[in-house]
Amino acid sequence: MDEPRYKVVVNDEEQYSIWAADRPSPAGWRDVGVEGARQECLDHIETVWTDMRPRSLREAMGE
Repeated sequence: MDEPRYKVVVNDEEQYSIWAADRPSPAGWRDVGVEGARQECLDHIETVWTDMRPRSLREAMGE
C-alpha cells in the first residue's frame, strides 16, 4: 500500500497544519504549495513556523 500524501495548509492567523493531499483544503485554510509524505510536511512546518503565537496576538504585542 502506498503511503498517504499530505499537503501543508495555513490559515489567516498563520497557523500551519497538514491535510490529506487528495481532499480540498478545509474552510479558512489555504495550500502553501508543499506536498509529500507526512513527515516531509511536518518537517517543512517545523522550519517555517518558528513563532507559534497567532498572527493577531503578535500584532497586538507590536511584533
